Amino acid sequence: MDKVLSFHQGDLPLLISMPHAGLRLTPVVKAGLVAQAQSLPDTDWHIPQLYDFARELGASVVAAEYSRFVIDLNRPDDDKPLYAGATTGLYPATLFEGEPLFLAGKEPSAEERAEYLEGIWRPYHDTIRRELARLREQFGYALLWDAHSIRSHIPHLFEGKLPDFNLGTFNGASCDPQLAERLQGVCAEAGQYSHVLNGRFKGGHITRHYGDPANNIHAVQLELAQSTYMEEVEPFRYREDLAQPTQVVLKKLLETVLAWGQERYSR
Repeated sequence: MDKVLSFHQGDLPLLISMPHAGLRLTPVVKAGLVAQAQSLPDTDWHIPQLYDFARELGASVVAAEYSRFVIDLNRPDDDKPLYAGATTGLYPATLFEGEPLFLAGKEPSAEERAEYLEGIWRPYHDTIRRELARLREQFGYALLWDAHSIRSHIPHLFEGKLPDFNLGTFNGASCDPQLAERLQGVCAEAGQYSHVLNGRFKGGHITRHYGDPANNIHAVQLELAQSTYMEEVEPFRYREDLAQPTQVVLKKLLETVLAWGQERYSR
């Protein structure tokens, strides 16, 4: 495979992961998609732009180049389901609304998907693993923020309107509960936005697999409603007027993660 990710190494003990921001397709996947999938509607749109302050903050950042329609980097390599009910797998077969993703008989072959696993999925996870190890070695601990977004209304996946800020800590298993409490406090102070902890989105494979508080690695997923920063219909336009106040909250959340880590590990 050619370039499958972008990576920036920061100088603070925080890694931000963006596994669903990619827009590239392999020729086979592009040729096989149904018409309504050609615009890549299930992308975590504009996440690198929304978090464009992260490098200045001092965080490391890893972002996918390939679309989740090729392979989902936030699913385990054995493709075991993470959620009860409707969900998508390592190799998505449906759109979020439940319709088939590929034209009949046009899905990638098992051999092609094996190449995606080795050439796209593994390098992304190797990068996360190496960077978390480096951070823990240098600072004694590591903080992982898995950055996502999704349309605020998807009846096939959840009822009603999704809260604006959806924090996931795998029901408390992926990070210290005091950190989760502080993050909830930041969201509560931002009264114009709704929030929830471990609601419909508790954290995917990345949060669950790498979060290891007993070994000083704390992971949090944020699933952000796209209505907070963009238009949720084609052409999925970024809205600076919406994004700016949302970025204020995002920056405060990341600053809170860093401050908590410094306090926790400087005792």
